[in-house]
Amino acid sequence: MKNEEFRSIVSVFPCQVQWGDCDPAGIIFYPTYFRWIDAASWALFDSVGYGPKWMRAQHTAMPLVSAECQFLFPAEHGDRCEVRSRITRFGGKSFVVEHDIVRADGAALAKGKETRVWGRHVNGPGTPLRGEAISEELKARFRAK
Repeated sequence: MKNEEFRSIVSVFPCQVQWGDCDPAGIIFYPTYFRWIDAASWALFDSVGYGPKWMRAQHTAMPLVSAECQFLFPAEHGDRCEVRSRITRFGGKSFVVEHDIVRADGAALAKGKETRVWGRHVNGPGTPLRGEAISEELKARFRAK
């Protein structure tokens, strides 16, 4: 399954464009999409029991090593949106999360993609992080039924 897309559950992260999310033209300022994408990844992991508190307790982390976003259509102040996130690939120690950002009326606003590494802090939080093999148990939690 090395080059095949992983069949993942899809997590939906609701969001709304606030005044502070906009540029002077009144449309969404691009960093907002990256903030939503990051929050949506954490929500995806939390939905299967791997939330931030669990990760800290287990000394695990999922640092970001690559992020990209394709901007398709501008959102405006007040727009209700959602980020639909899924894992599209698991490697040995890394994985790819893809995101579709859509407005409530179904308009596609952006597509995001992150590559993250699964790792463990050597001697607890704040100590060096080492990549760790992604277990079959972790993959199973994300596999679409």
